[in-house]
Amino acid sequence: MSARDLIVGEAELDSQEEDESFDEETGEVRLKTNGVNGLNGHIDDSSEEEDDDDDEEAAAAIRKDFIVEDDEEPEERERKRRERKKRRREEREEEEAGLDEEDFDLIGEANPEFERRTTNEPKLKRLKRGHKEDRDEHKPKGVENIFDSEEEDEDDYHNQRQPHRADPRNQRDEFADFIEEDFDGPDGAPDDDDADIARTTGRTYTGIKDATGLDEAALEDMKEAFGEGDEYDWALNIQDQEDEAEQHVIDPEDPDAIAKGLELKDVFEPSQLAEKLLTDEDNSIRAVDVPERFQLARKPYKDLLLTDDQFKERGNWIADLLWDRKGLPSELKDPFRKAVAKVLEFMAVDEYEVPFIIQHRKDWLIHSQKIPVTPDPSNPGAPDTVLDAKKLLTHSELWRIAEFDLKFRALVEKRNALTETYTRLQDMDDFQDDILKDMLPTATTMEELQDVQDYLHFQYASRLADLAAMNASSTANGIHRRPGSSKALFERVRSSKVYGLVRAFGITADAFAQNALKEGRPHYTEDPNERPDDLADSENIMDPPDYSTGAQCLKAAKAMFAEEIFLSPRMRKLMRKAYYQDGVIDCFRTEKGLRRIDENHPYYDFKYLRNQQMRDFARQPDLFLRMIRAEEEGLVEIKIRMQNAESFRKKLYSVIESDNFSEVADAWNRERREVLDMAILKLNKIMARGVKENLKNECEDQVAQRCREEFTKRLDQAPYKPKGMQLGTIPRVLAISNGAGAFGREAVCWAWVEEDGRVLENGKFTDLFLGDPERGQEDGVDVKALVKLVERRKPDVIGLSGFSADTRKLYKLLEEIIERKDLRGAEYEDEDGIERTDKLDLVIVNDEVARLYQTSQRAMLEHPGFAPLTRYCVGLAKYLQNPLKEYAALAKDIISITLDPAQSYVPQEKIFRFLETALVDIVNLVGVEINDAVSDWYTANLLPYVSGLGPRKAQQLLKVINLNGGSVGTRAELVGDADQQRIGAVGPRVWANCASFLYIDFDSSDQDADYLDNTRVHPEDYELGRKMAADALELDEEDIEAETSENGLGAIVRKLVRDDQQEKVNDLILEEYAEQLERNFNQRKRATLETIRAELQVPYEELRDNFTLLSSEEIFTMFTGETRDTLYEGMVVPASIKKVGEDYIEARMDCGIEGTIPLSEISSRSDISPRQLFQQFQTVQAKIMYLNRKTLAATFSLREEEVRNPAKKEHDRMPGDWDDAQERADKESMKEKNDVSGRTQRVVKHPLFKPYNSAQAQEFLGSQARGDVVIRPSSKGVDHLAVTWKVSDNIYQHIDVLELDKSSQFSSGGTLKIGGKYTYTDLDELIVNHVKAMAKKVDEMMLDEKYQNGSKAETERWLSTYTEANPKRSVYAFCIDPKHPGYFFLCFKAGQHAQLQSWPVKVVPQAFELQRNMYPSMMALCNGFKLLFTNMQSGKRR
Repeated sequence: MSARDLIVGEAELDSQEEDESFDEETGEVRLKTNGVNGLNGHIDDSSEEEDDDDDEEAAAAIRKDFIVEDDEEPEERERKRRERKKRRREEREEEEAGLDEEDFDLIGEANPEFERRTTNEPKLKRLKRGHKEDRDEHKPKGVENIFDSEEEDEDDYHNQRQPHRADPRNQRDEFADFIEEDFDGPDGAPDDDDADIARTTGRTYTGIKDATGLDEAALEDMKEAFGEGDEYDWALNIQDQEDEAEQHVIDPEDPDAIAKGLELKDVFEPSQLAEKLLTDEDNSIRAVDVPERFQLARKPYKDLLLTDDQFKERGNWIADLLWDRKGLPSELKDPFRKAVAKVLEFMAVDEYEVPFIIQHRKDWLIHSQKIPVTPDPSNPGAPDTVLDAKKLLTHSELWRIAEFDLKFRALVEKRNALTETYTRLQDMDDFQDDILKDMLPTATTMEELQDVQDYLHFQYASRLADLAAMNASSTANGIHRRPGSSKALFERVRSSKVYGLVRAFGITADAFAQNALKEGRPHYTEDPNERPDDLADSENIMDPPDYSTGAQCLKAAKAMFAEEIFLSPRMRKLMRKAYYQDGVIDCFRTEKGLRRIDENHPYYDFKYLRNQQMRDFARQPDLFLRMIRAEEEGLVEIKIRMQNAESFRKKLYSVIESDNFSEVADAWNRERREVLDMAILKLNKIMARGVKENLKNECEDQVAQRCREEFTKRLDQAPYKPKGMQLGTIPRVLAISNGAGAFGREAVCWAWVEEDGRVLENGKFTDLFLGDPERGQEDGVDVKALVKLVERRKPDVIGLSGFSADTRKLYKLLEEIIERKDLRGAEYEDEDGIERTDKLDLVIVNDEVARLYQTSQRAMLEHPGFAPLTRYCVGLAKYLQNPLKEYAALAKDIISITLDPAQSYVPQEKIFRFLETALVDIVNLVGVEINDAVSDWYTANLLPYVSGLGPRKAQQLLKVINLNGGSVGTRAELVGDADQQRIGAVGPRVWANCASFLYIDFDSSDQDADYLDNTRVHPEDYELGRKMAADALELDEEDIEAETSENGLGAIVRKLVRDDQQEKVNDLILEEYAEQLERNFNQRKRATLETIRAELQVPYEELRDNFTLLSSEEIFTMFTGETRDTLYEGMVVPASIKKVGEDYIEARMDCGIEGTIPLSEISSRSDISPRQLFQQFQTVQAKIMYLNRKTLAATFSLREEEVRNPAKKEHDRMPGDWDDAQERADKESMKEKNDVSGRTQRVVKHPLFKPYNSAQAQEFLGSQARGDVVIRPSSKGVDHLAVTWKVSDNIYQHIDVLELDKSSQFSSGGTLKIGGKYTYTDLDELIVNHVKAMAKKVDEMMLDEKYQNGSKAETERWLSTYTEANPKRSVYAFCIDPKHPGYFFLCFKAGQHAQLQSWPVKVVPQAFELQRNMYPSMMALCNGFKLLFTNMQSGKRR
């Protein structure tokens, strides 16, 4: 029972003041005296007050009917409850038939003589709330009294305290439509006290007399005759619940809505909740005391429980998978297995994540043994043994173990399901299947389990159907059939007499497979006495009507036997083994690939690849992934086959054939070979598909692992180290960039970032260049500004990067400014304590994070007023200050970073999973200062990667810390402290995982601070650290007890630090202590003790490598986007001519690299000047003769003989790996096609010229803007050019240009004509006045309100819909014609019943053409259309 049940017939609330109301007539404020009853909040009116005395008897009757005596039986109480419900139903019917106020008004208007009772009280406009103090007098029951047996009595008691009350239903109905819900609280929120009042009006109407007029005896007789009347109570209950739900509408704007029952899912979309990690599942993950990554990874198997045998099997299974790649000596195999088993125990039983195991259980990952050494006579005190330690497992392998654990769980889950299905089949029909009995428990791969499942569904299809019917399910215990796995045909064969012919083959499929695998005792093939065709014709085999002839029987029997071989788990095991041992992969180009994959295509290196073995792709996994991508694009076909397929087949023939010598035996052996051929054909398909999929997954894993290793290198670098500072010190950075701007012509942006990450200054340099004193040329104005900035701010380093090769020029300029102006960094003390400064460091920064940062929402929120390039500079500076934090802040955007050339061939989810493990490793290596994470969200970005945590638990951790006061004093506080009233932020298991990676800066002035909380030492090892500190200080037990009793448990370590005696721990002999711990407590702590020793001296020492400077190759790729595979010497590339001199030409490639063309490489003719052959801005085909990757400079050649002979990539191929014959045949075929086309290769002096065909031009323009142009050679001859321009997405117009007045065959025409109508003098004029003019008209059309952005059919549907809604109106619209580029449809419909019509509109320069009329604008076009249509209609009428 709730407050809603106790307050019967309550009013909905408005937001008027509780204690006073406003008189609308007088404007005076008056106290409330009526409208709300002071006790229960019920509504009174004047009629109730007048009838108080007259209703005493009615009140007595009410009390009699509704007060329940204690001795009343439950059955009697239930009977009365039904009676009351029935009466309520009858009263509702009466109420609906009754007259309300509006009915009386209508009657009065129709009959003036009619009089109705009136009251002196003005009509209520809205209901008022009761006074707070009045409501407090009667409070609803608390949770502790929710099951009080007298709740119904109490309800009735409150009902009878108001005998004078009018029927509450009438009050509710009269004012229901006038209730307004406002709020009086601040900001529109209700007062807290008001939030406790229920808002619904219930249907519990009390005090109503029976309307039948019958006495009790007559009522009983009626009930016996007609029943209790509760047959439809279930429907009425549903209606009551729906009414109640409607009345309990909760306002999402209400801040107290959650307290009233509103949940987040009632306000937000599920996708929004999932994005913010606020779903019920997310909350469950936060609450469960298991590491978040474990919960997410094991979610599909959370109900799976492994047996002891399966635990042991898992360790061996994973160890076998890892061992082959380890390369360890064979004597370490047993220790390796034990190490794997122990790691699995840590993960599965103790719930420890990989970082915890690496940091605090590393002794279990090392195999150490003492090796005796030869005594040294010169050193008699030397030990006679040395400790030999070998690392058994690495970081990456621990993550692989975690991944293999999930795969094993999936394996066990499927195996358990199959086992359960088999067991249930046995329970239903007692039988034994040796194949299932042997193969199911020993299956160790998902493929083998799938084989067993396929066999089960084939062999026992009818029994599984019966089992499914028994369980009313389409599957048997979750074992789903493969699509198309219906075996109705084979079931008919198995249940018919024809199956006797299958047995006549003399050997079963499984026996044949066992012989081939050489498992168990050999099985011999037996021959029947009759030939196969004779036996098939016998009455013992034929089974009409399905199998009425011998040929039908023999065909069905062979198909059945072939299917049994195909579905034999042992046979598939044999074939799979053969494929992995002897399988080879061939790649065949398709017809599409023949045309698309030329010698410059990235797929050419495998276009004719043949005879590749599996191990070949293990060395180059990206090759196979590129082949898979090419196959998906329809360019190649990958085929997998067995290398010695014929000899393998002959071996199988010998196994299945009988050894008898007779005509009958020969006939049966022929049939057996045919059956085997049928089975092998099907097996080859399924094996090739399985091998291809497994090889693809393996190659993806290898590429993802390479990405992980590369990402680990980028994460494992400390902040840029200022000179004279310790590693890990944050530098002060001045970041500069010219972005993609041309050097010397566009502004250079800069930002100054302090060591705490604050951006204190930023600006632009527009005049940054060094003058020439010898020529009297002064420096640019901004050189002095830069010098002043450096002298004022004293940066530790200048960081530089950009988007183009011009950034290299900026680097050289800054380098020269630093040298010439003698700019120096901040002062520091050298080893001798002398203050000194060095030349200011200038560093080219890896900008992969800054590029993502500059346009991110995060950057816009942090620096809303900055230009994108300035934000880019801020990103560069922050990367120099802490690369790890910048990568962590990217979250899932880290997959946007290119770490491997083959990364794009791997699913992003897999890449992210591998990269996340690298982040987890390095974040836990570095640790997180928890109080910094609370106050700095950049540091908080690291928390999700801490061991045991994740995004959800990190959120919860910060939330609870803020609730506890906003800071953490000790690690122990994270699990809660009842004495200090601190809530637990994490559970014990999660705390055990994360405690040592969340450190707290040690404050020596705080007596409660524990020095070990600032170290990598885990709290479980604090006692070891304290004992080591006591031993280093040589304290006895009495000294230790006195110190700790006075200053707490951490007093010994504090004393060690306070006295600056940390180096004394180096004198401790830890080996003996470690042996004692292992001997007495089975604790391996040798490596842990070394960690404690190091941490006592330098807590949380920076263990990352030094900041890594980019190599010349990396800078080359960053500035140009090219690699050694995409740009190399001897390659022919398009180049734009910048300057033409008398004896040289300067050119620039698209990637930004500039170079020169000496006179000797311009032309083979020395009598022609370069200016006669070439001009500025012309695009030419040039061959790279020399490429300097460090300075980003090149030397080109334009000589025709050089351009025609580009360098070819050298491929290291073994004989037989390449189909040279097919390559030659394809080249000859393509040459013949080119000869037939007769196209001449032309080079036109224009930057928009490309040596493309139409398809290549369209592909090039696909990513360009509307109106962009490509000029290209024409297939119509040397006196024609083709101009292709982009009309719209996937729509391109090809314009034929006739060249006249040509001075030579290869020169451009002096006059250019299009369609015989338009004439231009050069290409620039043609583009501007023809193509661009038409593009402008296309834009005008597509931006018009009458334009429909859809197909013609969609536009016509829109017209029809419009005219149906507006039958008397005509309507028209424009849409594009994709089949005729440059044309649009003008679709129109003159009324609802008129036909749909369309006219073509052609875009021409400066106008639209409709019905051979030209219109200069869209307005003119629309008006012209209306006029044309009107004239057409007038002509029809005439």
